[in-house]
Order: sequence, then structure tokens, then C-alpha cells
Amino acid sequence: MTSSGNTKTYVVGVGMTKFERPLTKKWDYPDMGRIAGKDALKDCGLSYDLVESVVASYCYGEPTCGQRAVYEIGLTGIPVFNINNNCSSGSSALMLARQLVKAGQDCVMALGFEKMERGLSERYTDKTSPVKRHMDHMVNIGADPELIRKDLNAMTSDVVKLFAYAAREYMKKYSQVSMDDFVKIAYKNRRHGANNPRATLQRVVSMESIASKNVLCHPITLGMSAPTGDGGAAAIVCSEDFVRRHNLHNKAVEIVAQHMVTDMPSSFGTSFMDLSGYSMAEKAAQKCYHESGIGPKQVDVLEVHDCFSCNELFMYEALQLVPKGHGTNLVNNAKWIKNKNGGMVCKLGDRWVVNPSGGLESKGHPIGATGLGQCAELVWQLRGEADQRQVDGAQVALQHNFGIGGAAVVTMYRKNQDKTYPSKL
Repeated sequence: MTSSGNTKTYVVGVGMTKFERPLTKKWDYPDMGRIAGKDALKDCGLSYDLVESVVASYCYGEPTCGQRAVYEIGLTGIPVFNINNNCSSGSSALMLARQLVKAGQDCVMALGFEKMERGLSERYTDKTSPVKRHMDHMVNIGADPELIRKDLNAMTSDVVKLFAYAAREYMKKYSQVSMDDFVKIAYKNRRHGANNPRATLQRVVSMESIASKNVLCHPITLGMSAPTGDGGAAAIVCSEDFVRRHNLHNKAVEIVAQHMVTDMPSSFGTSFMDLSGYSMAEKAAQKCYHESGIGPKQVDVLEVHDCFSCNELFMYEALQLVPKGHGTNLVNNAKWIKNKNGGMVCKLGDRWVVNPSGGLESKGHPIGATGLGQCAELVWQLRGEADQRQVDGAQVALQHNFGIGGAAVVTMYRKNQDKTYPSKL
């Protein structure tokens, strides 16, 4: 165990299964956890007996699923903490793992997994829904209370509706914005996803198809939406001293800042965008920039929570890449650049590549694993290991993960600056 005065924290190993469509593969959450966890350990060459704690994230499961998944990896008697923060569960696990390291532990695993249905649902209907206040407020400020489609349950309908009304609000506020802007973002993410062997959707779809097929709730179509998924992802978080002792400097990616913001009074004001997490993301990003001393113009690559393509557009502004109302400038002036591995990545503002993994829209969205899947992608990017998705020369990365109910987690990563650690073994 390291000294609590050592505040630097690093991700040294990541693992991720392919994210699959629900009900299409014969496996269960212990399999997902085992594959992701063992791959993360293999990635950094560590044995499980060096892990001092595990933080497990999932939403669709009974208590202690984390133990059941971890026991597939080993039985060492270490603490296992199970957490649930809706769609931000994976980043919440990463944050708690980092806090354990900052508090004095040397090596902690964050492990996320989810086995889902084809839509969203709530199991404990005899209790007050934790998102009822949000959905009631959505109706109170002007949303239609009816289901958007009769073939969808209330939870799926309400989540789509919330972001659709947020998109309408944005379009009304900024008259230059059209549905085409959301289509372009979805197309970018589908094209990126075609180069991701772990993505659920690996086929490029035309912009015409994205725009016209299966409208869910104007302006959101199915092609602009993240599919639910089954899968797992994991990250090994370590102290600086641990990195030195185990010669992991070539694997280590530093977490230089990380902040979670939950609902504020603005969430229950008059804005659908704030109800769907805009102001929370904005505040979390501001805290990261302040803590790290790194500004948005120094960021090279981002993974953001594109549950719907309109939310990615909102995040261009919430994360301060551009001023409010200017997000579409990034979309409409995007350039496709060939990287050194022969792949094509879309550069926004001649600076940023957003969701090179394909984002949730292509990669899929197994809720408990999503945030850790984002982490894995950014670690691969900063190591230069992202193959045809690689953002050449990436030094700084930013991650945004959001869950209704609610929590926004923003994490900043930096390529390891010190390549000369002497071994203390």
C-alpha cells in the first residue's frame, strides 16, 4: 500500500469484450466480467493477486453481481464494491477506483458489465422510480405525456422523448441548426465504428438512411440512437509508486482530473437540455480544466456520451470546444484525415477527433460497461494502439459519461510524461 500523499493515478491495463446486441449471444454477465477483467490484467502483465479492491458497475442485476463476476477471475478475499449510477455507472466505478488509489491502495480494478434487453426497463415497479421526478418535470415544462410509440415501454419512450425535446429546444434557440446536423454526427460515428472490431455496429449507413428511416420522436431517428448492448469492460488503476515498481511506464496513462456533478437546481428549471445533463457536463468539465491546468484547445481526442447524436452536439459546447450556439460549425467544417495506419478519422475544428470508437451509437451501450469502454478507447489512443481509429500524436484525452437520475462524469487523461522510471523490484 502506497502513501496517501501520492496523488498521481494511472490506468495501466484495459480490457473490453465486443459489445453485442442483446439476446444474440449465449453468455452471461460472469462471462463478460471474466473476459474484460482478465484482458485488462493481461494488457499490463499483472496477476490478479496484486489487485487490492474491485469496484463493479452494472444496473440490470441483483446485489453482489460484482462478486459473482470477479470470482471468475480469482478468490483472493479482497473487497468488492457494487455500484449503480445508471448510464454513468462505468465512469463512476472508475472514479471510485481512482479514489481508493488516492486514499492509499496501490492497485484497484474497475469492472463493468451488463446483460440487457432490447430496450430500457425498470424492474422494481412497486417503489418510486428514481427518475420519476425527472420525467414528471419533462411533462411539466411542455413534453407530451403519451408514449412516443405504442411498441415501446414507458422508460424507453421517456428517455428518447427527453433528448428529442432537448434537440427541439436547441434548434429553436439556434435557427441555423437543422436535423441534417444530427444526421452528420450519426454518420461520422457510424463511419468511425466501421473500424472498431469491438463495436456492435460495424457497417457504414448512408446519411439518407439515418435521416429517413424509423423516426422515433422528431428529430431523433433510430439511426441517431445508441443501441442497448451486452458486454464488459475493465480498467486497472494504480499509484505512481506501483507503476515504478512494476515497470509499467510504457503502459501507464495518467488520469489528471476527474469530476462528477449530480443534478442542480438548473436540472429542474425550464430547459430540457439541462434536464438531460447539459449544465452538469459543463460544470464537471470546468472543474477538470481548472484542476488539470489543461484547456479544451489542448485536448486531442474525446469520447462523449452520444446516447443520441444530438447529445454529442450539445457536448461540443458543454465541454467548451466552441462557444454556445457554434457546435454546428464543427460538424459542417469537419475533415476526414487519413492516419498513419491507413484509417480515416474525422477531425473537427482542425483539432479534435470525437468518438473515434464509433461512440455509443456504433459501439453499443451496455450500461454498466459503457464508461469503462470509453476509458479503454482513450487509453489505446494515448498509447498509440488504436489501429485504424488512431488519432496520430494524441497526448490529451477527455471523456464524458452521463446517466439520468443523475450523474455526469468528466475525466481527463494524459499520455505518460515520464518514460524513465527506474525499477524498484
